[in-house]
Amino acid sequence: MNLITPAEHPFAAIVRILGKGKRGARNLTREEAREAMGMILDDQVEDTQLGAFLMLLRHKEESAEEMAGFTEAVRARLAAPGIAVDFDWPTYAGKKRHLPWFLLAAKALANSGLRIFMHGGGAHTAGRLYSEQLLEELEIPLCRSWDDVTRSLDQQNLAFMPLGDWMPPLQRMIDLRNVLGLRSPIHSLARILNPLAARCGLQSIFHPGYQAVHREASQLLGDHAIVVKGDGGEIELNPDAVCHLYGTQHGENWDEDWPMLSERRHVKPERLDTAHLGAVWRGEAEDAYGQLAIIATMALALRGLGMPREAAFDDAHRRWQARHLSS
Repeated sequence: MNLITPAEHPFAAIVRILGKGKRGARNLTREEAREAMGMILDDQVEDTQLGAFLMLLRHKEESAEEMAGFTEAVRARLAAPGIAVDFDWPTYAGKKRHLPWFLLAAKALANSGLRIFMHGGGAHTAGRLYSEQLLEELEIPLCRSWDDVTRSLDQQNLAFMPLGDWMPPLQRMIDLRNVLGLRSPIHSLARILNPLAARCGLQSIFHPGYQAVHREASQLLGDHAIVVKGDGGEIELNPDAVCHLYGTQHGENWDEDWPMLSERRHVKPERLDTAHLGAVWRGEAEDAYGQLAIIATMALALRGLGMPREAAFDDAHRRWQARHLSS
């Protein structure tokens, strides 16, 4: 029996803010969020506290101020060198209804001279097809260090680096998905991080309402970003649906609605044949849905560089058709 009350753990105050009942609980301030994530990244938090923290955030839904504070803590601990990048392209959701056409969009943009840094968190949910599983097949460089990223960007304008290689504590939190039974806010946070300060950060958030929160977080950080509800949660526009763009640049927000590109919905494939991606890239096969998704996704990225919609689509078509010229 312990007759002396032990000292309270410093992180307990953070958990208490989030979990003090319906009337007592509140959001973390940006400063509190920065401090909390800093303690987690510095391994100053017990496992039980971390689980409680992640699930309390998941239950209440994270605020823009919290996401901005978390991001600041991560960026303060990054060891990334200064690498010029046009697009930050997070890919964390995986696809289950359609093939990941966005990977061909990224390849075509890189093939045309734009520098793209992609990052992801691995296969954390059953039944989905993840970018990491297709890197070798699509000849997208897998990088395990910032030196590898620099070399791949210089050689191919495209590089993919797993989150676990540049911010291991965040990957460990993503890997808790099958322990806790729910995705944690880290899945959302990873999309905002933009570790190389790219000219434009592309973000896809599937759940309604979160797009505006992500845009606000990027605005607070002073970033240039476009947030969409991409197909399956990936940065890929669905040609069968209207797409709303949530943009922010220089602290100013803007919005655009892009109309659907097809009058009729395309039939979903019975199975995801990854070899079909390579065949479409090489011009050996056609795919009505896939090619519309590729062009629209390329246009989205080009919109992030300041092109108006019509010009972005025209340029996307040109870059896609020219992909073989220098490949």
